[in-house]
Amino acid sequence: MKVKVISRSTEEFTRERSQDLQRVFRNFDPSLRAQEKATEYVRALNAAKLDKIFARPFVGAMDGHIDAISCMAKNPNHLKAIFSGSMDGDIRLWDLATRQTVCRFSDHRGAVRGLTVSTDGNILISCGTDSIVRLWNVPAIKMFGSDSLSEHSEPLASYPWKHAFWGVDHQWNGNLFATVGAQVDIWDHNRSEPVNSFEWGKDTVISVKFNPGEPDMLATSASDRSITLYDLRMSSPARKFIMKTKTNAIAWNPMEPMNFTAANEDCNSYSFDARKLDEAKCVHKDHVSAVMDIDYSPTGREFVTGSYDRTVRIFQYNSGRSREIYHTKRMQRVFSVKFSCDGTYIISGSDDTNLRLWKTNASEQLGVLLPRERKKHDYHEAVKERYKHLPEVKRIVRHRHLPKPIYKASSLRRMMLEAERRKEERRRAHSAPGSNPTQPYRRRRIIKEVE
Repeated sequence: MKVKVISRSTEEFTRERSQDLQRVFRNFDPSLRAQEKATEYVRALNAAKLDKIFARPFVGAMDGHIDAISCMAKNPNHLKAIFSGSMDGDIRLWDLATRQTVCRFSDHRGAVRGLTVSTDGNILISCGTDSIVRLWNVPAIKMFGSDSLSEHSEPLASYPWKHAFWGVDHQWNGNLFATVGAQVDIWDHNRSEPVNSFEWGKDTVISVKFNPGEPDMLATSASDRSITLYDLRMSSPARKFIMKTKTNAIAWNPMEPMNFTAANEDCNSYSFDARKLDEAKCVHKDHVSAVMDIDYSPTGREFVTGSYDRTVRIFQYNSGRSREIYHTKRMQRVFSVKFSCDGTYIISGSDDTNLRLWKTNASEQLGVLLPRERKKHDYHEAVKERYKHLPEVKRIVRHRHLPKPIYKASSLRRMMLEAERRKEERRRAHSAPGSNPTQPYRRRRIIKEVE
């Protein structure tokens, strides 16, 4: 005769402390859990609602400038360091952990239009409307956390030039940096004059960005609505195409270096493949005014935009609509945005002289998470992903509260686009067959490619 005995391990069923929870064992056999899907649907619904309840994206503001923030730069060596330049010529180094100014650089006599940091993180390069490029020594990390504000004395070098500057960017791997204004100038750290200059047309070049994968490749946008690609190994620019409206800023995808996204005046951002410029890969809509700046996350899966409509939006790299919108009552027109080096935070600089620190995920819990909390969060994300196609979950996840001016401007913009679509349909209906072909919006905004 066989006798079955239930054997349980003492270690598994005994609590180490009286505060510990009792361990519960569950059988996940679907035949025993008839209400599994209904239960998980309710959990997905509650998880979506909890995300809205705990959505607190705004971390804090950094006050100190006395004029509009015109540009920012990250230090690749330090996660919590950010440089900002303002229209009054003041440059500040901020400690994001304490949200305090660590150091000031105040030699510019006009608006600071461009900031960038060298690859090793030791040299800060600034330029502006005073037609001077200045190189600064970045303070050591030991200065962070000090209560006293230090005034940086003299720049390492100053290179005067014959025209004002609108932007600057440093090579991802090398000693060269590029400035833009009346033309594109390539500089070396140790040369007081440009080592090379490019010019294609007579219009002002307003932004420049080096390719993260190919050090000798850079892209610029100009006031004649053009976007131009340059190769430093060639004596002339490589490719150029004209859009219907002006591009204010460009950002390369760090994980897919052949792709870049352009922030445009027509409220949209356009993602392009540098190998095929006659059509945009994706059109990112939702802003209701000109997009002023753009920056990619280090993961390459998301980018952030700042707009003249006083909002900051986060887009998936392949999505036409924004995932998140950030705004405050006091925030004015946003001229500069940056992801932190770890992709956890977003920094925005606006016309109201403040820098603002935001969380990338609005409902993310700051601080150390216990293993049980981490598992719970992962489970909530999994059930939301599983049931995201259902109407109620989709409605809650997609809903965003908009300020009244943005809401009204969005409605008006939808009406204008619908009227334009109806007009195109009527024009096509009353034209000879084939004389007015349908053109996708991704291709319609590009006028031509200039050889």
